[in-house]
Parts: sequence; structure tokens; C-alpha cells
Amino acid sequence: MNPALLDALLVVLALTLLPAAWRGATGPTEADRAIGADHAFFVFVAVVALLALRTDRYEILDVVVVATLVGFLSAVTLARYISRSRR
Repeated sequence: MNPALLDALLVVLALTLLPAAWRGATGPTEADRAIGADHAFFVFVAVVALLALRTDRYEILDVVVVATLVGFLSAVTLARYISRSRR
């Protein structure tokens, strides 16, 4: 894959990480914080995946798959917790 394209994608992902982290830290509600933290986590996982492609270290992609599964399970858990607290 084109290294310049990977570098551009890394910059774009880094720029999207800033507002997501801000929303996760300062969100007015628990749902805003959960969404911001979840988005920041998945952007971080995407950055790790792109770095694995950039450096040709494909064994890191196993860690990305596991982190994605853990992130999905934590998102579902947070959604259930928030929906129960609103009742």
C-alpha cells in the first residue's frame, strides 16, 4: 500500500481523536462520555492497524482483532448500564 496514503490516513485519524477524547472527558451526560470514549478507543485501534500496515508487522493485527472484540463488548456493557440507569 502507498506509504503516503497511510501517512495521510494516520493524520486524519489523529485529528478525529482529539474531539472524541474531549467529548469522552467532558461530555455533559454519561451517554456522551461513553460515546466519546468508545469512539476514541476505536480510532486508537484503527491507528494501531494502520501502523501495522505501514511497518509491515502483520502480527500486530491479531492484537487489533482482540482489542476490537473487547471494545465492542465494553460498548454493549456501557449501553446496557446507561439504559438501566435511566429507568
